[in-house]
Formats: sequence, structure tokens, C-alpha cells
Amino acid sequence: MSEAITPAISDRICKHMNDDHGDALVLYVKAFGNSPEAESAKMLSIDPQGMNFSAQIQGETVPVRVEFDRDLKDAEDAHHTLIEMVKQARKMQTQSV
Repeated sequence: MSEAITPAISDRICKHMNDDHGDALVLYVKAFGNSPEAESAKMLSIDPQGMNFSAQIQGETVPVRVEFDRDLKDAEDAHHTLIEMVKQARKMQTQSV
């Protein structure tokens, strides 16, 4: 069974995403955070209902919340959901170009 999304798990997920998937973070903020002009983003936390980001938008640091379409069950569910969301965001981006 996978681990619940505790503050420690949130920190681990955020570190991984910030270190290795910065491009995905910007896509989440642009596609799901109603911030299409975001230049960069940092994941601050994740919980079963959504993710909190700090985004750079037009030279300002702005907080952005991205809600999930359902409550996540655990860390494994978060992993799969984040992968699906980035795929969806990439599709949305190519359709708008």
C-alpha cells in the first residue's frame, strides 16, 4: 500500500518535482492554474485536494493553487495523477498554438 500524502511526503514530492520537472510545473500553472503567462513555477506543497505553487508572472512572484478533479488517495495516486495532468497540459498547449 502506498503512503498517505503527509507533510513529509509533500516535501519529498515537491523536492523531486522542483529538482527534476520544472518544465512540468510551469505547464501545471499555465494549464490548470489560470496563469497562461507564467514564466516559471516552484511547487510549494501538495495535498489530496491540490497543489500550491509560487509562480513568476510578469516579473512578480504570485501564489497559484491548482485543484485536482478528485481527492487523491495516496502518494502513488499523486504520481499517476501528475503524469496524466502533464500529458493533458501538453496537449492543451499544442492545441492552442
